Amino acid sequence: MGFYSRRGFVGGIGAVAITCGSHAAFGAVEPQRSPFKLAVITDEISPDFDHACSVVSQDFGFGWVELRGMWGKNLVAMEDDDLAKAEQLLTKYKLRVTDIASPLLKVDWPDAPRSKYSPKTDTFGASYGFKDQDHVLERCIALAKRFKTNKVRGFDFWRLDDQAPHRAAIDAKLQETAEACGKQDVQFVLENEYECNTATGRESARTLGAVKSQSMKLNWDPANAVARGEVDAWPAGWNALPKDRIAHCHVKDAVRKGADGFAWEAVGSGIIDWTAQFKALKEIGYREGVSLETHWKGGGTPEASTRASMAGMKKALEQSGTLA
Repeated sequence: MGFYSRRGFVGGIGAVAITCGSHAAFGAVEPQRSPFKLAVITDEISPDFDHACSVVSQDFGFGWVELRGMWGKNLVAMEDDDLAKAEQLLTKYKLRVTDIASPLLKVDWPDAPRSKYSPKTDTFGASYGFKDQDHVLERCIALAKRFKTNKVRGFDFWRLDDQAPHRAAIDAKLQETAEACGKQDVQFVLENEYECNTATGRESARTLGAVKSQSMKLNWDPANAVARGEVDAWPAGWNALPKDRIAHCHVKDAVRKGADGFAWEAVGSGIIDWTAQFKALKEIGYREGVSLETHWKGGGTPEASTRASMAGMKKALEQSGTLA
């Protein structure tokens, strides 16, 4: 759903003018100090991993990245030569990796009606089916170790109109996946994804309650919850969550559009009160990844859109007392 509101577009363009018209806003900045591991999903800036790393490190002043794809390829499908090049670039820009943002379990659940959310084309360069998931999991664990992180992001299958007949089996598969990760000292970090079966804060609380393995954590994404219709993702969805199970946070913004629609927005232009959310994360002692996943396209280009959202993210971090 790549549309956006006129208000978000105009506000975002203003932010782009501020941030891109002069590199004084981000250029040659000192490393940012925060209780969080401040990061960006690099392919939201550019498929050119060298350029994306340069923007994250030199312009934004962040020391962390989240890896999903680079050079037009999904990380899981990349050959060793490209992975070695990526390692060299991370060293060059003094960047560390928060997690492997994998496509794990973002497939149709077998023996169920095909989900209307199942894409007709590859998602972020991933073209795997249910039968490939053991390979994807093994590959993700190896990538986590290679890039010196203990977190693999995943999902719980494309959203079904009626989960009830399949929910127990889905939970069992999540438990199995978490246990396999745990044996390798890796955390399976489930994202609440608006097109998957666990999409909101309340659904996340249910899923975490059903899957007891402490090797399964949550990638909290309040904007995804808003996209699914949980307009009170902050604070009610957040309040429902077991805070000791949160291991990653995605930063983006959204608004509702009519009864069933939504639009991504530049951070600070949507529903989420990110200043309050960052304060709440700090108050629970959270010290893990806080990663910008722009999604909004109103800036004209992925990089310009990311710069606009970064301006909103940094403003909220500063106002919350979590950026110095």
